[in-house]
Amino acid sequence: MILVGGLAALLQAFVSLSATAKVLIAVSSAAALISLCFYAAGAQDPDENSPDSLSGWNLLAIVPFFDTRFDFLNAAFQHSGQSIFKFKLLQNTVIAVSGAEGRKDFLTSRGLDINEGFKLLSGAIPMLPGVTSDLQARRIATIHKRLSMAQTSEHLSRLLPKILDDGERLMGLWGNSGTIDIFDCIPRMFFQTSVRCLSATEIADDDDAVARLKQLYDTLDTATTPASVLFPWFPSPSMISKLVATVKIYKIVNGVVQKRTQSGVVEDDTLQILVDNADDKMVMIGFIMGLLVAGARSTGTTASWLTIFLAGHPEWRMKAREEAESLLLTHSCYSPGDSVKSALASIPLEIWENETPIFDSLIRETLRLAQPHTAMRRNMGPDAYIGGKRVPSGSYVVYPFSDVHLDSELYPDPWTFNPARPENKTPHSWIGWGGGTTVCMGQRLARLSLKLITALMLLELDFDLVDRRTGQPPLVLPQPNWNDALTCKPDNEDTRHMRYRRRQCMAKS
Repeated sequence: MILVGGLAALLQAFVSLSATAKVLIAVSSAAALISLCFYAAGAQDPDENSPDSLSGWNLLAIVPFFDTRFDFLNAAFQHSGQSIFKFKLLQNTVIAVSGAEGRKDFLTSRGLDINEGFKLLSGAIPMLPGVTSDLQARRIATIHKRLSMAQTSEHLSRLLPKILDDGERLMGLWGNSGTIDIFDCIPRMFFQTSVRCLSATEIADDDDAVARLKQLYDTLDTATTPASVLFPWFPSPSMISKLVATVKIYKIVNGVVQKRTQSGVVEDDTLQILVDNADDKMVMIGFIMGLLVAGARSTGTTASWLTIFLAGHPEWRMKAREEAESLLLTHSCYSPGDSVKSALASIPLEIWENETPIFDSLIRETLRLAQPHTAMRRNMGPDAYIGGKRVPSGSYVVYPFSDVHLDSELYPDPWTFNPARPENKTPHSWIGWGGGTTVCMGQRLARLSLKLITALMLLELDFDLVDRRTGQPPLVLPQPNWNDALTCKPDNEDTRHMRYRRRQCMAKS
């Protein structure tokens, strides 16, 4: 609380400064930036075991690392002629790796830290030291343990009907027919389910609070610029926006945590797990603030593209619907006229997890084709070797998922959506949920949410992809834009719309 108060006071103090004072701060800060640039540009590593440096480095050449990362890394690998190279982000050394050997070393090296890597290279995470960043190992271990507890079979079974309730309610707001922007409505739905599953009932039941949180997390995304990442101490407009959004997220979450712990009210939610284990309040706040990022971005992106692929590929939409209908007939108490939502909720968790091969293949292919991650790590020591090259302690290492997921040798015609692809047995040939020493700890919940909401849509709606301008199916199906490192949105906004109507044969009671 003292920290947040200090941040707010600092923000208020800067805003209240005179224009002259702000200019002086900006000038002095700019001078410091220039000094850092010259310092970084002049640093050379004579070690022959070190990766080759990206030639022609300057600050403007590195901006594409943040704005068009996919193109930047592809061009740099091609230009260097190597599967590993390095470049400078000011005083920080960043090493980019590719290829089977580099991928294996990257994924299995225990000295590479994901939290430290994202802190510098991502910037789109709400950073509060001691709350969501700069955490002691004990607090990180506690958060991981609580996330595991939130994904036990018992807890997920109780969450299952709540996820469907939220999905049904939000789909109801669309009306019986119409057209939606997939990248607007679908992420909103999955952010709601993430709030439901990873935070508190008080927030999840408050539509205004959920909408406000979604807006604030979106602000963190839009305010993440190369300047705000590289110079987080510089009072730029983007940095101020990120600081304001972070403080507001903190206040919302802190208010709920404080009220719950003081009132003694007991709820059947994830916050209650933390309360029952007498966790530190900062752990509770950090748990919610940090993990909601997945709902705001990764799961929402996957769900959006899964919807686009189903809407644009009628044959797979039909296969998925048939699998969902089969679940109703064989594993639920469904009968014509019953609520689809209630029938889906009656299907046991183990069925959802183990007897949905079509859904599993759809999710797997979606994660391969439309998850534009670049894995980011920092070597916390000692020096390591990746692809035969030395990675010094303290340096950063990045590995683009496109290196494996768009590899035509592993995935022929890699840009084509084809869930029927045989599963490649090459080690680390698919890393949709991570790989090696670092895998997504929330994947069980994410996979379940994707299946539940998608099944609900398939059973309650007829839908297809439509071009907003013409009202007809697009001539060319949307293709994921890997330069959009957060959502992979297609370049043509007109083709990301879904036309739908409610299915009469699945009328609700």
